[in-house]
Amino acid sequence: MKTKIITLESHDDLISVRDRMSWAKTPRILLVAPKFEKIALRQVDLKVLQRHASSLGAQLGIVTRTRRVRVDAESLGIPVFESTGEAQKEAWAQSPPKRLTRKPPAKNLREKREQVQVREEAWRAHPATRLGAFIVGVLSVFAIVALFIPRAQIRLQPITETQSIVLPVIANESTESVFVTGNIPAREKRIILDGAQTVVVTGEGVVPQSKATGVVVFRNLTSNAVTIPAGTIIEAARDALVQFVTLEDGIIAAGVGKELEIPIEAVESGAIGNLPEDSLIVIRGALGLSLSVTNPEPTEGGREQSSVQASDADRARAKELLTKSLDEDARIKFLNDVESGDILFDKTISVSQILLEDYDPPAGAAGTTLTLTMQVEYSARYASASDLTQLVSLALNASLPSGFLPASANMDIESVGVPVLSEDGSARWQIRAERQIIQSVDPAQITTLIRGLSVDEARSRLDESFDWESQPEISMFPSWWKWIPLLPFRIEVVVE
Repeated sequence: MKTKIITLESHDDLISVRDRMSWAKTPRILLVAPKFEKIALRQVDLKVLQRHASSLGAQLGIVTRTRRVRVDAESLGIPVFESTGEAQKEAWAQSPPKRLTRKPPAKNLREKREQVQVREEAWRAHPATRLGAFIVGVLSVFAIVALFIPRAQIRLQPITETQSIVLPVIANESTESVFVTGNIPAREKRIILDGAQTVVVTGEGVVPQSKATGVVVFRNLTSNAVTIPAGTIIEAARDALVQFVTLEDGIIAAGVGKELEIPIEAVESGAIGNLPEDSLIVIRGALGLSLSVTNPEPTEGGREQSSVQASDADRARAKELLTKSLDEDARIKFLNDVESGDILFDKTISVSQILLEDYDPPAGAAGTTLTLTMQVEYSARYASASDLTQLVSLALNASLPSGFLPASANMDIESVGVPVLSEDGSARWQIRAERQIIQSVDPAQITTLIRGLSVDEARSRLDESFDWESQPEISMFPSWWKWIPLLPFRIEVVVE
């Protein structure tokens, strides 16, 4: 017959063995206790396991050499074996079911029941006792109602005062946080403005009309033929700014002293290109090592024409006018951009950098008017309203009278005088600040002071203990109730 073998361990108890038996699907369950393991199963545990095996439709057996366990198992009719082999070979003895014998009820059962009953004492059945108990119950109900039903609301208006202070303020860029001594950071703000200014030109000048031309002669200094490309630059010896270029390609024959004539033209227009003979003797580039050059005849044809041109004074005047206009625009924009309560330091408004400065027409070009276009970045320092509020809050809290609290977070702050810039770049001025403060009232203290008193007594007690803006108001629910509740959670204190 199939047998489920469960090996017990020292830590197994009734619950764990029962759970392991629940997985068995065989008609016999064999519990095996190892030789040197101490099993903590009592006789009552074995009985529970036997019943559990029976509920599973299986028979329980045990393998053990512990005398106590063997005796307990045999007394319960559980088959006991020396080994698992013996348990599988031998037939298991069936324990006969126990029959319960029913005993007939005793004939004197009614008499015994009457003897057991306890008769009620006479005083407990007396009408006066019952009336007294009823009255006590009614009074108890009234007491509970008096404790939990009434509710009181106390409205208080503590004394309010105005707290004011005058503070010296120092705003500096090197300060990173607000100090109660009056030091705050000087914040920086930057803006970019664009503008244009047109002025009438008052200067005079000349405008180049044509370029000078001529001919140069190249002489070979080597025994090889040399190629002269068009565009070769030739310069005057005394003035390198006067340059000419060759107008065509040429190849000078091989041999020292061989010559080649090539036409040239000035790079710049105007009379500056009209040079005397033998003025152009410098060849730019590597060709100067192989060739020499000169102009046998003067260069001519460079002409200029007198015209109205912008002078340096015109450009300075246009920049002055535009800068003045941009400075005023920057001041107005800074004032409009700062937040409410911020304090702008007007004298710190300055030009950080000029991003664009363009003149039309450019220098040297003719024109009756001059237009200057500029893009300028401005910077300015200011005191932040949040920093001033934090400073005032620190100073007012430090000088707050004992027994008072701020009535709200609102504070009135105004500057006393105009910020003055010091040599170190810091701004110094004074501010005046005010706020409303209110006398501190502890609701728990008020509740302890008046609970259980009549309404009139509570009002008198409050008037004697504290000073109020107006007399305290006490509202009761129900309205006809005349005593303050004893329970603190039935008393509401409202501070207005």
